Amino acid sequence: MYEQKTKETDNSVIEFIENVENLKKREDAYKLLDIFTETTGYPAKMWGPSIIGFGSYHYRYDSGHEGVAPLAGFSPRKAKVSLYILTGDTERDALLQNLGKHTAGKACVYINKVTDIDVDVLKAMINQSVKFINEMYPEH
Repeated sequence: MYEQKTKETDNSVIEFIENVENLKKREDAYKLLDIFTETTGYPAKMWGPSIIGFGSYHYRYDSGHEGVAPLAGFSPRKAKVSLYILTGDTERDALLQNLGKHTAGKACVYINKVTDIDVDVLKAMINQSVKFINEMYPEH
């Protein structure tokens, strides 16, 4: 049986951020911590060793695969900051057009730094992400 790798932990979010080597990335992580906490209304929790997540939901795919994931989150990685928002949402592309400098993968949006993006658009994306997940998985 599949065991989910990325689970919520009791590790300290602040300690994780303090261990981010790049000072600018660390400063951005604190900015994002404030933005995500304020926007979602959920406290930050560590998910696995490197994802800062907010809230959680239980998902189940048609394939039978299921698990628990954060409603929204981010990770200050070495290369770029990964934003875990709007996975699967059809309104994602419209919001991304106004975000600012970024790249997007299937499950993440990547930014170099917070000053490259429009924070108000990021907040709208976080709100839309939470709304979308709550509609997709209302039983969490």
